[in-house]
Amino acid sequence: MPLPARVPDETCAVPAGDLDHSVRSGGDHLAGTGNGWRAVDVRQGTRLGVDVGTVRIGVARSDPGGLLASPLDTVRRGPGDLAELARLTAENEAIEVVVGLAIGLAGREGKSAADGRTFASALAVQLAPVPVRLLDERFTTVLAHAALQQGGVGSRARRQTVDKAAAALLLQGALDAERSTGEPAGQLVAGGATT
Repeated sequence: MPLPARVPDETCAVPAGDLDHSVRSGGDHLAGTGNGWRAVDVRQGTRLGVDVGTVRIGVARSDPGGLLASPLDTVRRGPGDLAELARLTAENEAIEVVVGLAIGLAGREGKSAADGRTFASALAVQLAPVPVRLLDERFTTVLAHAALQQGGVGSRARRQTVDKAAAALLLQGALDAERSTGEPAGQLVAGGATT
């Protein structure tokens, strides 16, 4: 089989000074306009990502510029979990909370997705007026397990950290989507019902 033809290297037509200013000002995505490039700003403010499991809830937070998600905490699922998430939301001054929605590989919602929607609705009531959004979380836990295993984390230790690592992957996906589209990612949960 012949090798593919080499594609010529491309260079960026944006002066380095413009790129540097764009990143410092919070706009880290360049979008084409008819006569050049412009920086697309993302909303400023810390966001939380929540990966809801049957036993534990992983929580991640972003930096205030909305660039990077990091694991934050693991909350025990059960009585008091919503109050603890409300405390973390207030403590981190989050402008938004993104909750993972467990959609199956075929794109269908099953029992886990229904549980996630119910949880997100209850959380939206608890956190109002802070918006809560649902976002497809396919593969976040699998990817988190793989990354932790590759990093040399044993299976027992992984159980304690995988949920917050999955929440960080979920939140990073939401941040990246907002950066590329200019719109918040996911489905807004309003007043106890998704819209």
